[in-house]
Amino acid sequence: MSIFPNSDICETPVMTANLIKQTDFDAIIIGGGACGLMCAVQAGFLGKRTLILEKNDKVGAKILISGGGRCNYTNLYTTAQQFISENEHFCKSTLSQWTVEDTIRFFETYGIEGKEKTLGQLFPVSDKAKDVVNVFTSLCVDLGQEIWCDAEVKSIGKLDGNFIVSIERCGKTEKLSVPKVVIASGGLPIPKMGATDFGLRTARNLGLAINDTAPALVPLTITGKDQPWYEQLSGNSIFCRVWNDRVSFEENILFTHWGLSGPAILQISSYWRPGEFIYIDLLPNQNIAELIQAEREANGKKMLLAYLAGLFTRKFAEALSDKLPADKNLASLSKADIEDISNLIHEFKVKPAGDKGYDKAEVMRGGLSTDELSSKTLEVKKIPGLYFGGECVDVTGWLGGYNFQWAWASGFVIAQNL
Repeated sequence: MSIFPNSDICETPVMTANLIKQTDFDAIIIGGGACGLMCAVQAGFLGKRTLILEKNDKVGAKILISGGGRCNYTNLYTTAQQFISENEHFCKSTLSQWTVEDTIRFFETYGIEGKEKTLGQLFPVSDKAKDVVNVFTSLCVDLGQEIWCDAEVKSIGKLDGNFIVSIERCGKTEKLSVPKVVIASGGLPIPKMGATDFGLRTARNLGLAINDTAPALVPLTITGKDQPWYEQLSGNSIFCRVWNDRVSFEENILFTHWGLSGPAILQISSYWRPGEFIYIDLLPNQNIAELIQAEREANGKKMLLAYLAGLFTRKFAEALSDKLPADKNLASLSKADIEDISNLIHEFKVKPAGDKGYDKAEVMRGGLSTDELSSKTLEVKKIPGLYFGGECVDVTGWLGGYNFQWAWASGFVIAQNL
């Protein structure tokens, strides 16, 4: 009898029991990404035997492309404040059980020294993401943990106290019996890398609550009459402060032919909702009115365009001039002119049309409601023996290694409780 009353894929008829392979695994882990790999390894350290089922032809696909192939594997400044969730406190227990120091020590133990780049972002000294994946695959071999690639999970049911996991592999369907199941199948971003809605779909089929999902850490698009202005600046990168009424970030933005990207835009995108404005200070930590006043006392004949070209690139200054009295010299600027310049520079207003979607998103916002899970074990409250971790849970980190720290930590916590 299935324990999943809302599912049309999870029923495991008793008559098929003789076709079910009784395994000696303590748990099956669905998904060979950061969370799943860490879970398997940590379970192995505890003497538990696991099987990773990975849909792709190799594990760690997103690890391999992260950070431009260099893998920003954690952030030195990780706290719960860098994560978005309906329950802002949920991640605290997991992050305290496996800390940044634990991540650093773990990778150093297996030959990966870290180097900090910017804002606490830690990368392998080798700048090779494959080194991170190799740590896990080597440990899985050493610890007797199995990995089956090209294995697609078709259903999960329950029979006689065990979970029955139906998979398709090598053109054949198998049903595996196992005491516990971990769903670490990731989120929706980058479908070309094999991302699917498996975790969300399974949770929904089990009658578990799902918080609204959306692309996060994603470029924003500009359409209509404003698009040509952004298009002409494609390739220009500027250090800015970007904010809305929820949060503020100081990093680079990148103008593109379809809108805005760059670290600051990716960060704010996680807090942006369709129809809202975002604001950009193009000259943070300086006051353009004061700068102009000082300059015109020294050289009032300098044209505004020439002055702006000294603060920004010539191309960007010319684009700004479309919105400013560029034909005036500094001495002739009125109080109203300077106020307009200050408003444009320090409070540049943008209303994005949308975002570039899951194809370009780094992560997914939302996911399985944390109300469904124990914050201490990540076990589903109403289905003992079933665990969710990583990106498919409603815990979304900032850009810069935070999502990896959540993945490692959630994998560790689940392993302790298998």
